[in-house]
Amino acid sequence: MNRSELVAALSERAEVTRKDADAVLAAFADTVGEVVSKGDEKVTIPGFLTIERTHRAARTARNPQTGEPIQIPAGYSVKVSAGSKLKESARGK
Repeated sequence: MNRSELVAALSERAEVTRKDADAVLAAFADTVGEVVSKGDEKVTIPGFLTIERTHRAARTARNPQTGEPIQIPAGYSVKVSAGSKLKESARGK
């Protein structure tokens, strides 16, 4: 499902215009991005998902073409965890 299909589905379910559904989706994405970029909080939708920023330590890897070791600096990543209701949906229950 791409963004336009998601917006269409949201507008139909919530009985709002596609423009309003798109605005809500954009606001949700902006808000989650701001919270994750700060890194001191996580976004939780109970039973559905949790989104948080994680720290990745510096490490040594290998260049797959040359086999030469390379240093990868420390940085941040995003962790998304599925909640119980989402897991049940994936199981088909």
